[in-house]
Amino acid sequence: MAAKTAEKAPEKAGRKTAPKKNGKKAAPKKKTSKKEKDKRILVIVESPTKAATIEKYLGPDYSVKASMGHLIDLPKSRLAIDTENNFEPEYITVRGRAKILKELQGDAKKADMVLLASDNDREGEAIAWHLKNAISAKLEKVPIQRISFNEITPQAIKDAVATPRAIDEALVDAQKARRVLDRLVGYNLSPLLWKKVKNGLSAGRVQSVALRLICEREKEVETFIPDEYWTLEADFKTGKSAYTAQLVLWQNVKPELKNEAAVKAIIDKIKSADCMVSDVRETDKTIRPKPPFTTSQLQQAAANRLGFTSRKAMQVAQQLYEGVSIGSTRVGLITYMRTDSVRVSQTALDDVREWLGKHFPADFPEKAVEYAPGKKVQDAHEAIRPTYTSYTPDSIKEYLNRDQLRLYTIIWERFVSSQMNNAKTRTVSVDIKVVSGKDEGIFRVAGTKLIEKGFYKVIKLLSSKEEKGNPYPLLKTGDKVKFDKFYPEQHFTQGPPRYTDASIVRTLEEKGIGRPSTYAPTISVLLDRYYVTRSNKQLVPTILGKLINDMLVEYFSHYVDAGFTAAMETKLDEVEESRIRWPDMIREFWDPFKTTVEEVGKTIESFKGSLDEPTDHVCDKCGRPMVKKLGRFGFFLACTGFPECRNAKSIPLAKCPKCGGDVVARKTRGRGKEFYGCANYPDCDFISHFKPVNQNCPKCGQFMVEKYDKKNGSHKACINPACDYLHSAENDEEERPPVEEGGE
Repeated sequence: MAAKTAEKAPEKAGRKTAPKKNGKKAAPKKKTSKKEKDKRILVIVESPTKAATIEKYLGPDYSVKASMGHLIDLPKSRLAIDTENNFEPEYITVRGRAKILKELQGDAKKADMVLLASDNDREGEAIAWHLKNAISAKLEKVPIQRISFNEITPQAIKDAVATPRAIDEALVDAQKARRVLDRLVGYNLSPLLWKKVKNGLSAGRVQSVALRLICEREKEVETFIPDEYWTLEADFKTGKSAYTAQLVLWQNVKPELKNEAAVKAIIDKIKSADCMVSDVRETDKTIRPKPPFTTSQLQQAAANRLGFTSRKAMQVAQQLYEGVSIGSTRVGLITYMRTDSVRVSQTALDDVREWLGKHFPADFPEKAVEYAPGKKVQDAHEAIRPTYTSYTPDSIKEYLNRDQLRLYTIIWERFVSSQMNNAKTRTVSVDIKVVSGKDEGIFRVAGTKLIEKGFYKVIKLLSSKEEKGNPYPLLKTGDKVKFDKFYPEQHFTQGPPRYTDASIVRTLEEKGIGRPSTYAPTISVLLDRYYVTRSNKQLVPTILGKLINDMLVEYFSHYVDAGFTAAMETKLDEVEESRIRWPDMIREFWDPFKTTVEEVGKTIESFKGSLDEPTDHVCDKCGRPMVKKLGRFGFFLACTGFPECRNAKSIPLAKCPKCGGDVVARKTRGRGKEFYGCANYPDCDFISHFKPVNQNCPKCGQFMVEKYDKKNGSHKACINPACDYLHSAENDEEERPPVEEGGE
C-alpha cells in the first residue's frame, strides 16, 4: 500500500468532520492582545476568484486582495523603449488601474508584511516585481516577500506562506526581455503596415509566424487536386456466419484500383472463384497509459474530445485552478495550467496510489510510473493534475457546470490512468485466399479485443478505439467460404488538412515557437484581427491575412521564420537561467532588424489603394460607380462618392440558381456564423452553408463551392444537388486547354 499523504481531501465533498467527544473539556483559548489582533499580513494575488479561495484557508491575521493582473506596464501610445540606453523600458501605471494600485498601497500601509502571490511564471514574477517597487516607493519599511505555489489547496497555501522567498530577478529579466522584444517588433512592423497597406493593421513576433504557417498550409490545400481510387470489400459466408473482408493483395501485390472499371474487372474474374481461409494470425499489443497533461496536450485533447477552442480550454482550466465551491469547502481542483512538464510531485503520487489501492488494488504497478520530459522543457511546474484524487468527477459533478465537469474529467482520467498498469489488446487477422484460374487474390478481415483492461478501467471520456474493439472472426485455416456480395467503393485522396486549434498548437510546440502561456493568445489575436477565421473548426486565412503574410514573408522572411523565432525563445530561456544578459540579447537582435525596417520603409511600394478594383456595379443610392475595397473584414463594395455617399455592399460571390440574383456572404444573428444567401432575400430564400468559388460547374453551369468531409478532404463540388460533379485530377486534365506545339 502506498504511503499516506500529509493532507487528505474529505471522502465526500462538503462533509465536515465532527469534533471528537472524549468527555474532556476543551482547552481554553489563549487570549490575544490588542496589538496581536491588529497584526495583519497582506497577500496580493491576481484575480478576485483566487483571492476568495485563498482567504478561506488563512486565518484572521491575513487579508487577501487582487491586483487584477498587470498594474504597471509599457504605455500603448508609444514605443517607450530607450534603444540608446540598454533598451530600458519606460513603465507607467496602466490606464484605469491607478485606483486599484492606490488601494493596495493603502492596504500595505496597514499591514506588517506584504506577501506577493501572483502566478509562478514569468508574467507573475513581473507583476510581483512591479508591485514591490510601487509599494516600496510609498512605504520603505514594510517588508515585502514573494510566495509561490502550484496548486490552491489549504496545505499548499500554508506551505507557501511559511516559506516566503525573494523575487527571482532572472525570471523578471526574462519577462522584461520578452516584453521589450515583442514591443520592438510590433511597434516597428505595424506602422510600416499602416503606411504601406492599411491603417489599423498589426504584426507580432509569434503571431506572424503562426500566420505564416496557416497561410502556407492554405496554399497546399488550394493547390491540391484529389486523385480517384477504389477499394473492394466482399461478404463471405460460412454456415450461418458472414464476414466482410477487404481485398489487400491481387496477383501477390497491393492492388491499385484507379477507377470503377478496374474493380469490375476483378469482380468478374473472382465472383465464381473458390475461397478458403489460408492464414489466421494472432497479435498482442501492449498499450501504455499516456502521461498527465501539459498545457499544449490539454488544449489539443479539449479541442479533439470536447470541441473547445484553445481560449475556452484555458478559461475553464483557470476556473478550476482558482477555486470552486464544493459544498462548504472552496478548493482549487487542478494544479497550475500553464506548464510544459509531465513531472508529478511525490505527494501527488502517494495520493493517487493510495486511492488506487482502495479502488483498483490489482491495477497499478509496484512502483510509481515516471515519464521522461520532452526536449526544451522548462520544468518549472508539475503536469496538470487534480489536486485531490478522491475528488472524482462523479463525486463533484453537482458543483460544476457542464464545461468545468468535462474538462476536469479528462484531466482526472489522464492523471489517474497514468499511474495504472498497461492495457493489452489481441488482434486476430484472417486471410481468405481467392483463386480463379491464374488469377489470385487475398481478402483480409480482422477483429481486436481488449484482453487486459489495465488503465482503461478509469477511462470514460478519453476512451479510444482500442478499448471499444470489434469481434474476432471465428474462422480457422482450411475453412471454405463463399462470396455473398461485393462492395466496390469510390474514394479520393485527401490533401493536407487545414490547421485546427489542436494541430496549430501541436505544431507551435514541436517547432519551439512560443510557450505554454502563449498558444491560446496567439490564436485569439489572429482571429480578433480577422487575419484568420474559423470554418468547420479549421483555421482559414482571410484575404487580409494572406496580404499581410505575403508582405512580411517577402520583406522580413528571416524574422517571420519558425527557426529564428524558436531560437529567440531559447535565448529568453537562457536569460531566465542567468546564462546571458537580456540587453545583450536584445542588442544582437535590434541592430540588424532596425536596418532592415529602415531599408524596407524606403524601398517598398505602397499598397494603399492598389487593392481597390473598379467594378461594373452601380450605387443604388446615387448612381455612381462602386469600387471593390479591402476592409477589416475582407473585401466589400463601396461607392466612389464617399464621403458624400456612404453606401457599401457585400461582394457578389455567385449567381443565385433560383432567381439569378447575387449570392453574398451573410452572418447569422447571435453567434455570427457565416453562410451564403441571395441578396434578394426575403423575396428569394436561397442559402448555402458552403462558400462559392470563382468557378462554374462544367457539367451543369451552376456555381462550384468549397466543401470538406472526412472521405474527400477539402474539395470543390457543384452546388446543384442533382449534379454529381467533383473536381478531381482527371477533371482538371479535361479542363486544361490543349498545349500547342512548342509550348510547355
